[in-house]
Amino acid sequence: MKNRYEALLVLNTQGKEDTVKDIVDRLESEFQREGAEIEQVQKMDKRQFSYVAGPLDSGSYVNFVFYADPQLITKLRSKFKLDPEVYRQNYQRLPEKKEKALKKLAKAK
Repeated sequence: MKNRYEALLVLNTQGKEDTVKDIVDRLESEFQREGAEIEQVQKMDKRQFSYVAGPLDSGSYVNFVFYADPQLITKLRSKFKLDPEVYRQNYQRLPEKKEKALKKLAKAK
């Protein structure tokens, strides 16, 4: 069963600000190649970090909302850990959309 997830990725775009769209498109295709169904991609600009915990002091934030099997999260996490353009990543399970939940209830009755 596919669940709804949100992935917040911080991209290392130091020296390549003009190619952020290309990086986001590549990451979106990686999600789809692994079997995730993308619902929404939200580019959230470049932001300064509140404290510097590594070699970068800022990063471009991108938010992906998608449907995937639970085991796919582990696969994506390990895959993007090896990607030099993905600086940080965070995944969170989201509640189902209300329309889908209502359809499930209607089918159950």
